Amino acid sequence: MMDEEMMILFENYTALMESGQYLQLKQELNEEQPANIAEYFEELPPEKQLFIFRLLSKDVAAEVFSYMDNDTQEHIVQSITDREVRNIVDEMFLDDTVDFLEEAPANLVKKVLRNTDAETRQLINRFLNYPENSAGSLMTIEFMRLRTHMTVASALAEIKRTGMDKETVYTCYVIDAQRKLIGVVPLRTLICAEDDVTVGELMQDDPVSVHTLDDQEEVANIFKKYNWMALPVTDKEGRLVGIITVDDIVDVIEQETTEDMELMNAVLPSDDEYLKMSVVALAKNRIPWLCVLMISGTLSAFVIGMYQDLLDSVVVLSSFMTIITGTGGNAGSQASAMIIRGLALGEIQMRDTLKVVFKELRVGAICGVILAIINMARMTFFDGATPFNIDLTVSISMGVAVILAKTLGCILPILAKAVKLDPAMMAGPLISTVVDAIALVVYFSIATTLIL
Repeated sequence: MMDEEMMILFENYTALMESGQYLQLKQELNEEQPANIAEYFEELPPEKQLFIFRLLSKDVAAEVFSYMDNDTQEHIVQSITDREVRNIVDEMFLDDTVDFLEEAPANLVKKVLRNTDAETRQLINRFLNYPENSAGSLMTIEFMRLRTHMTVASALAEIKRTGMDKETVYTCYVIDAQRKLIGVVPLRTLICAEDDVTVGELMQDDPVSVHTLDDQEEVANIFKKYNWMALPVTDKEGRLVGIITVDDIVDVIEQETTEDMELMNAVLPSDDEYLKMSVVALAKNRIPWLCVLMISGTLSAFVIGMYQDLLDSVVVLSSFMTIITGTGGNAGSQASAMIIRGLALGEIQMRDTLKVVFKELRVGAICGVILAIINMARMTFFDGATPFNIDLTVSISMGVAVILAKTLGCILPILAKAVKLDPAMMAGPLISTVVDAIALVVYFSIATTLIL
């Protein structure tokens, strides 16, 4: 929700526009933070967006464009002239241009590409050919390159000469004659060193880098581990081809978190905002998983059918089925959520499988025994209408179901990871559905032993 300060700011812009004070509006817009202006565009009707956009200077317009959502970007590019498109592309960083083109329809991609020079067009096409969600698709080529023989004085002069066109200058990358990455040197180190010291003497050897085809989730984990502002990207021959900056990784983390949340709640992932999606699109994202869960839910019906004679002879057993399955499902969801988080953050590796299973077995045993005792006391002293053997059956079944659910809750996400599936798929609804069937088998088996 927009805070009060932003609302006041946007109301001021609108008042200036409606009163015809365009010069003052232009001055205030060009002095405002680009991210705030992009947010203002979302509050404007389409017919006014273009007018406001043309009040911005070239460099501000390009930066504001990079912060806009996809729909606003597409509307702007469709509405402006080829010359204005060329100005935006010339001022934008290459990775921001590629991010827009990846989501844009074909006609807009053609409009942008025909308004770029041959070298930029070649670079954009190369970026667009990298697999989606790979390090190559995230990187930018605007970074500081230095050589080992350069002195601090010449390196700083180069940074002053070209730094404004770079995505970041806080970390500089040292390459050899074959463009292979051989070291990194922070800007702070250069500033604090003597002018005649060479870059080769100051650089850090064997820098950590990622490959162009590495998955973006792996890249995010490296950023988390080292707390860096940028990370170099190399090709298969070790040549430095770009860098990934932390602002792009923040977007990746948000995207991955959203995707995991959607999968954990049985919804197909989507990059679109909820309010901008049609009812049909929302339904299409939900129906497949609902069908899977409905079909898998027939397992429970099949189990109940197998023990129909038992239920007919001891009707009271049916009233406790939901508490058994519900408790087991909740226990399984708890375990799966913890394991999925651990896998996503790199805290749990495949080699830790046995350790994880053993730990969850013990956790399940403690939780199961405590719940069984509490339930036995509840049924004995507060629900005295049922026989003792029924109370015992329900309580033991609950304890066993919790143990099995905790174990399954940790095993299934790890198995998904092992077969290259997203572990988040093995969460919430799916775990509950599987655990329901197993809990009912346990319940009826124990009932058969203790009651019949």
